[in-house]
Amino acid sequence: MQRIGKSFFIYVIGIMILTLGIMLTIQSKLGTSPFDALLVGLYRTFGLTIGSWEIVVGATMVIMNAIALKARPEYLAILTSLITGIGIDTWLFVLGDWLIGEHLFEQTLLVSVGILFTGLGIAVYLESGFAPNPMDRSMVILTDKTGWSFSKSRAIISIVLVIIAYLFNGTIGIGTVLNALFIGVIIQWVRPYVLVILNKQSVIKEKISS
Repeated sequence: MQRIGKSFFIYVIGIMILTLGIMLTIQSKLGTSPFDALLVGLYRTFGLTIGSWEIVVGATMVIMNAIALKARPEYLAILTSLITGIGIDTWLFVLGDWLIGEHLFEQTLLVSVGILFTGLGIAVYLESGFAPNPMDRSMVILTDKTGWSFSKSRAIISIVLVIIAYLFNGTIGIGTVLNALFIGVIIQWVRPYVLVILNKQSVIKEKISS
């Protein structure tokens, strides 16, 4: 039970860092990841909030994944979309009014820090092993069904998301390209440091409890 609680705590911290990064890329006005570009496009077209569309689209992907696998939906994946959606809307509410990229320097700074935080957040919450991400699960399913590599499957899904986001006036730009190029690199770069920090915390807790 204690291990589950620790995993959930790391999971939530990771998503909070991730959603801060998403918020910064949105506010940069230089473009977001393909998935987030779709969320912004749906928000611009139909209303609601960006976080609400995270929940709706995420739940839809969970259902589609279940249909593709002919299995029950992964309800914890819906939890991931729920917490992510709440995190995006919370950060936009708290910081959105004054963190806005009006000039190129501000925009570049926001998108750069946003991509860094996004990669860090993903690296942290992946280490929790608590709940899957709907898009990552879709990538795995597509790979299993087609025999493609993970990178090719992710690229195909990203292209489809960009096309749909474009149709809904999503935030597509240089930031979208930078997301595609550097998120994986950042995750690989920060993961060893994340593991060191998490392992140190575990050792400290064990010493205190003993």
